[in-house]
Amino acid sequence: QVQLVESGGGLVQAGGSLRLSCAASGRTFKYYSMGWFRQAPGKEREFVAAINWSGGSTAYVGSVKGRFTISRDNAKNTVSLQMNSLKPEDTAVYYCASQQVTTPTVGVIRPDYWGQGTQVTVSS
Repeated sequence: QVQLVESGGGLVQAGGSLRLSCAASGRTFKYYSMGWFRQAPGKEREFVAAINWSGGSTAYVGSVKGRFTISRDNAKNTVSLQMNSLKPEDTAVYYCASQQVTTPTVGVIRPDYWGQGTQVTVSS
């Protein structure tokens, strides 16, 4: 069982930045690919970013490439999402997720576990 707890959401003006963090329980964190998904009101949950077990491979949805950066610290069991140049369309609940897989590359992960979500609101 893995527990994921997100933090760092909030309200920011367009063009601003936020950093989301996700703390994971368990000693097997380093064997998981990690990712971030988001769900806006009235829309389906969508993939945002992922990082493989070692941190050597990352993947992003096209709409956030060049603006968001995913990273992880296996010593601290944390994964982060640095979000810059935020736009109103980035407004959503952001979810941390994990998949128990140790591949050398990563794409859209298929989560085994989810966090509870953290709200990000970008005002225009």
